[in-house]
Amino acid sequence: MIKEVGFIGLGTVGKFMAINLLKGNFNLTVFDDDADVVKSLVDKGAKAAISALDAAKNKDLVMAVLPDEDGMRTALSTEEGMFAGITPGTIICDFSTHSLDVTKDMADEAAKHKLRFLDAPVWGTKEHAAHGLLTILVGGDNSVVSHCREVLSLVGLNIIHVGDIGDATKMKFIVTLVQAELMEALSEGLVLGDRLGFSNDQILEVLDAGGVASPLLHKKGRSMARGDFSRNLALKYVHEGLCKVKNAADITGVKLPGMEAVLGVYAEAVADGRGEEDFSAIVKVLRK
Repeated sequence: MIKEVGFIGLGTVGKFMAINLLKGNFNLTVFDDDADVVKSLVDKGAKAAISALDAAKNKDLVMAVLPDEDGMRTALSTEEGMFAGITPGTIICDFSTHSLDVTKDMADEAAKHKLRFLDAPVWGTKEHAAHGLLTILVGGDNSVVSHCREVLSLVGLNIIHVGDIGDATKMKFIVTLVQAELMEALSEGLVLGDRLGFSNDQILEVLDAGGVASPLLHKKGRSMARGDFSRNLALKYVHEGLCKVKNAADITGVKLPGMEAVLGVYAEAVADGRGEEDFSAIVKVLRK
């Protein structure tokens, strides 16, 4: 039975995931470099850790949301992080989206220390995280997934076990590709429509009524029409995800011309200083 839970990485999504975990009957210990966000979780009932290792020691389950690959390696390293003193048998659940090499390296290192590892990248925005509506793609041993399902249900609406360790990361590449290309298509439609004399609201009404309707186009289209690009999913993370998609495509030898074009637009947006904005801000590149 899972009782003691450590949580490492309280960023845009991680903070809300940790808050939702407090609704369960768990003893939650949190760590992040941002002391203010740690305090906000402590005020809600969590315990504060002084390091990643401190958050991971003597826990049944350790969850990590560390988008930066170097930060993840440091948090899990034998020199400075969890592997330096974590209890054998502990489950490590990595919610971040890393390269396949990093994911497999971390899983292999966990196995050397007799730890159980789940590759579990999340899919969704800040709002999804706040309401416990994330989709969690999980790769790993079925018995470990089953053991963690109750905890995962507090942070995710959809928990999809897609296969072995590494398979969830690969599936997330597909999600990133389609999501990024949908946003590019919506942005191009709004820009072209504007030049043809239509308002954003007119275009969105037609898109919502037809066969291309989708929750993403509806929600993002409305916020873009209002000029609201406040961050729900950071543009820089979508760009980084597309770079991982490109790497996977290069390795497998598949040609993805749409991805290549869209990656260029996201790269331009990052170069323009829009990385911290919502990923819908790529429309600003097209409007220049």
